[in-house]
Amino acid sequence: MDNNNLETITFGGGCFWCVESCFNMLKGVESAISGYSGGHKDNPTYEEVCTGETGHAEVVQITYDPKIISYEQLMDVFFFLHDPTQLNRQGNDIGTQYRSVIYYKDDTEKVKAEEAIKTSEASGRWSGTYVTEVTKFEKFWSAEQYHQGYYNENPTQPYCSAVVGPKIQKFKKHFGELGMLNAE
Repeated sequence: MDNNNLETITFGGGCFWCVESCFNMLKGVESAISGYSGGHKDNPTYEEVCTGETGHAEVVQITYDPKIISYEQLMDVFFFLHDPTQLNRQGNDIGTQYRSVIYYKDDTEKVKAEEAIKTSEASGRWSGTYVTEVTKFEKFWSAEQYHQGYYNENPTQPYCSAVVGPKIQKFKKHFGELGMLNAE
């Protein structure tokens, strides 16, 4: 990858364990880091974010090479991995920390995010109106180290085996067929 031309994107689509694991498998993604954005407390902890009182969302910050994977392809993966019609939840994960949100850095990115939402909504992948927030990026706080690569380190943990694992298998099948995954 050409490190001089790497870009970043930050978004939340429910529990970051699944989102981070999947994005780290994609060609063109240098890193996907679990963390927190959108809140009012500096350097929040996982326990604080889980209360919903800090205003943060669980997010993943992705560093990628746009010559290998486009913003639009990342958005397609993002909308594949979570249900953007669920307000402040993903399945049984309930709270504002699980909201669907795209953080943009400038007006160009804001327009691209809004267009990605319209494109995905028009595709009919999810029935209902999208509730994905498009919010100005302010700060990313990396989650605690034990959250990084959590699924890979804990695949038999009950939540991972029941929720994350099946989602990752569906992701691998779909995006593997499209030739978008790194070799294992």
